[in-house]
Amino acid sequence: MADKSLSLIESEKIENKIYSVRRHRVMLDFDLAELYGVETRRLNEQVKRNAERFPTSFMFQLTTGEEENLMSQIATSKAGTLINKEKHGGRRKPINVFTEYGVLMLANILRSKQAIAVSIQIIEAFVRLRQLVSANAEISAKVQELEKAVRESRNDIKLIFATINTMLNPRTKKKPKIGFSP
Repeated sequence: MADKSLSLIESEKIENKIYSVRRHRVMLDFDLAELYGVETRRLNEQVKRNAERFPTSFMFQLTTGEEENLMSQIATSKAGTLINKEKHGGRRKPINVFTEYGVLMLANILRSKQAIAVSIQIIEAFVRLRQLVSANAEISAKVQELEKAVRESRNDIKLIFATINTMLNPRTKKKPKIGFSP
């Protein structure tokens, strides 16, 4: 059980640090290091020492284009300075990103009480996001189903009104006269 002296991190704070990259929900190494209370380089050293535990489905590195795209979305000064390679002290190595499974594996190699407690909270945040996405997909499917039904019923309603109009305003066709015409 987590130590009660460790403060719980707001779930919203964690969820705001989960991004979508290459169709995966991921967290950035520097965000995880901050949450775990370690330096980013120390976190990455542990990952490097335990590389066999981190296949590409658990962790991968961002390309320069992905870094720029992601940082423009984040738009925080801290994130900007972490990847700015021209400035002294800026980040010189690509950003490592961790999927849900990578975060879980980090808990195995970072054995502090804080890392374990935070990892549990992060996994719970990933699960909540997955549930939200699932719920949104269900709602989206229902809305599409309703739109289809409305479209179909519009055609039915148009047909009903056309029939009523025909009944109220019958077009009188001249009946051909029977018999001989002079």
